[in-house]
Amino acid sequence: MLTAEETQDKDRPLRETVRDTLRTRIFEGHYAPGTRLVERDLAAEFSVSRLPVREALRMLRQEGLISDRGARGAEVSSLSPKDVEDLFDVRQSLEVLACRLAAKRATADDLAYLLGLLDNAEAFLAKGAVREAHRSNSEFHDAITGIADNNFLKSALEPLQGRMHWLFRHVSDLPELIREHRELYAAIASGDPDRAAAQSASHIGKYREQFPEDFQKTEPEFHRKRK
Repeated sequence: MLTAEETQDKDRPLRETVRDTLRTRIFEGHYAPGTRLVERDLAAEFSVSRLPVREALRMLRQEGLISDRGARGAEVSSLSPKDVEDLFDVRQSLEVLACRLAAKRATADDLAYLLGLLDNAEAFLAKGAVREAHRSNSEFHDAITGIADNNFLKSALEPLQGRMHWLFRHVSDLPELIREHRELYAAIASGDPDRAAAQSASHIGKYREQFPEDFQKTEPEFHRKRK
């Protein structure tokens, strides 16, 4: 549920706060594929009018995270095997470019921020806070896109962000993921664009191969239903 602080944030449109909360619930597994999202119920839960909820749902439709089901309203989308393959194709192209640009443009403050996210992920994992560790790892990828400082690249990635986070959540070996992220960080910090691009391509390729196995581990009930 939205906190009082979130709903009272005057610097941010309420629709974006609602959207981000719903998006987080989707990619952290609170809302499984097929879950209905009813505008009236969400407005009551968040103690807001229906307008920001309607706008938030519209933005999530644009991201492909929810689908219209006629009289049933909106429901959380599922990704087919082809959708996952297509998403990895796009991710491999755009994120490799983001890492290449980040290696060229990262400042000392940028690098410190990336390192802080990795430290946070490890600290959360040590406490058993798996969702928070996943969130820090997702923020690490988002931060690289910001450091790349390319508006066209950012515009291309933004509609995919929610689905990218959904992929990240299905990594089952978080310590290994954080180790790989540290290697990616080192490549970016080196200032060598070719090294950063190669490390990114290797990182994405590895998890592309592992995804079917990881998905079965993290979503066993959903996997059984899809057989």
